[in-house]
Amino acid sequence: MTGNQHYKPALLWLITAVGAVLFVTLQSFAYVNDYIRAHGAMPAVTFDPAMLWIVFAFYGAWIIPPLLALAGTRGSDRAMLILGGLLVVLNTLGGVFDGVRDGGHIIFLALLCIAFPGACATAASWRRVRAG
Repeated sequence: MTGNQHYKPALLWLITAVGAVLFVTLQSFAYVNDYIRAHGAMPAVTFDPAMLWIVFAFYGAWIIPPLLALAGTRGSDRAMLILGGLLVVLNTLGGVFDGVRDGGHIIFLALLCIAFPGACATAASWRRVRAG
């Protein structure tokens, strides 16, 4: 790949990562707002260390596809495509399932912030893998 085409998948995966973080932030605010409206107060939300590690690892993994895209080797390109595609599918499905519970606006947000940029990043990654 030449010029800016080399950086395009990395930029698209980074945009998708930002979208995933934006989604989980807005989803959290919507959940807290709905809970307070329904119950009048929000109980303290506590996580044990294992739960925190899982959440941090899951959302921290979003930085790996852009880094793999910058590496630019055949193996890293394939790993970028597989890991990035898996993250897009899992996060989108999680958003859709949460949207069924919490409202259609959450589904729309998951599709807008995760699925759409993720599809663009996956397509660019697939083109890069095929170009070899």
